[in-house]
Amino acid sequence: MSEETQRNFRSVYYEKVGFRGVEEKKSLEILLKDERWDIEKLCTFCQRFPLPSMYRILVWKVLLGILPPHQETHPVVMVYRREQYKDVHHALEVIRFVNDSSPKIDVFLYMYQLETGKLSRSQMYTLQPQDELFLTIAAAMEEMVDDDVDCYWLIKNFVHHLDTKFRDSQQQLQKGFEHYLNIEDSRLVTHLKACSALDKLPYHLWFRKCFAGCLPPSSLQRVWDKLVSGSCKILVFVAVEILLTFKMKVMALNKADTINDFLEKIPEDNTDPIINKAIDLWHKHCGIPAHSV
Repeated sequence: MSEETQRNFRSVYYEKVGFRGVEEKKSLEILLKDERWDIEKLCTFCQRFPLPSMYRILVWKVLLGILPPHQETHPVVMVYRREQYKDVHHALEVIRFVNDSSPKIDVFLYMYQLETGKLSRSQMYTLQPQDELFLTIAAAMEEMVDDDVDCYWLIKNFVHHLDTKFRDSQQQLQKGFEHYLNIEDSRLVTHLKACSALDKLPYHLWFRKCFAGCLPPSSLQRVWDKLVSGSCKILVFVAVEILLTFKMKVMALNKADTINDFLEKIPEDNTDPIINKAIDLWHKHCGIPAHSV
């Protein structure tokens, strides 16, 4: 029996006896042993499986370009990243934009603005939509990442990732949402249209903010695994599954604003099963990446 066949056999066995993820973790560790990490294989792994929490931050840093694929360079690169973080933070202290009592996500925003040449001369300026997006992503990322330096770099590069890869995809994602929801439950789509709610759902929260502020960290990070590795379509199926999960509640509401308000603040006690079903739905309609891991 070949090594790949043995691995596939073990994966099926582990899943049947309730140890789903054991073999996947081993597969990831094999990839991480290489001197130069294969970015394509790492992305494929993230598309197929959930990232083990112990490796998530490291893999995200590589996939978002914070660290290079060559793992031997990681320590020295992080030294430079920390020095840059300290220099920018110190500059903001010198010009009295931040102090020890400043909210962390505000500090991160000022650092980002300073680095991108967009820092206002006054702290009283009105936040722009891009600033609000940054703060929303930052608030979510802060709950996932303990280290301030890692957190800042992940926020900065994640926002850049969204801007460069998915910036113009919101309309396409909205159309995809309606398409797949109609396949799964046409009566629900009919009800939303009858309430004039279909065009007023919280698409900006779902497809621009990527569910930050809507899902708790344990669920959100599993969605962001897919985003970081290059797929934004997972957002469509999370939105679809939210509607399917809360179908009875949504069908009982008859006003667009009420439906929107409910969907913006869904109960957080059962979101992990929603993400499980959303990922299954995504694979059902879009297939599973075939790259061997």
